[in-house]
Amino acid sequence: MKIFTEGGFCVSQLRGIILEGFSHAGKTSVLKSLKLMQAQDESAERSVIVLSEHYSQVLHNVRGQFITSSHEEHLQLLNERVAILRQLYEWSTKLGIASRGSRGVFFILERFHLNHRVAYSDKTTNEIEAIEKELLHFGAKCALLTISPEIAELRIQSRTPDEWSNKSSEEIKAAADELLATQWRLRKAAANSVIPTLEINTDNKDWDTYTKEIIRLLD
Repeated sequence: MKIFTEGGFCVSQLRGIILEGFSHAGKTSVLKSLKLMQAQDESAERSVIVLSEHYSQVLHNVRGQFITSSHEEHLQLLNERVAILRQLYEWSTKLGIASRGSRGVFFILERFHLNHRVAYSDKTTNEIEAIEKELLHFGAKCALLTISPEIAELRIQSRTPDEWSNKSSEEIKAAADELLATQWRLRKAAANSVIPTLEINTDNKDWDTYTKEIIRLLD
């Protein structure tokens, strides 16, 4: 595991994790484990916000048609999501310090700032850096889920075996190569981000262990 970190961290009554990674890296499984483990912790926040990738990613299925957001559209989308956290942060600050359980807010975001950096790598980063700094102020950390090159083809096929049963070896290899290339770009984006990022290799599919690592990162 690797940690990329830059910049300071401001304490708030909010804390949260941003799950990043290419498809097949295990984001959905870790998300489920995170929700369960957080709910079982009696001292944890009773206020929880979970936004899956459908509320933050670049490519959207709009009434059966796949549409890619423009750079400006995606920035607006991310800013609207961050505005939700900003309102909660301002309210909790107004009320004053209290226990994590009673007044804390735990949030999980999926495919957020790193996904944006990779999708619009030819654009300036001023706007996304501003979003990252605000998320950092709200107690955000990032977990980048990755897999090893040698299992890429197997992992891709294991998720939807019926879909891949009639694919040629060349098609499978091309998909695996795309996964690994995007994974490399996500690593590069993490190194440039102001949000501390924990890279987790998910080859073993030990979701609960990965979740515990993430929770320790937040604490």
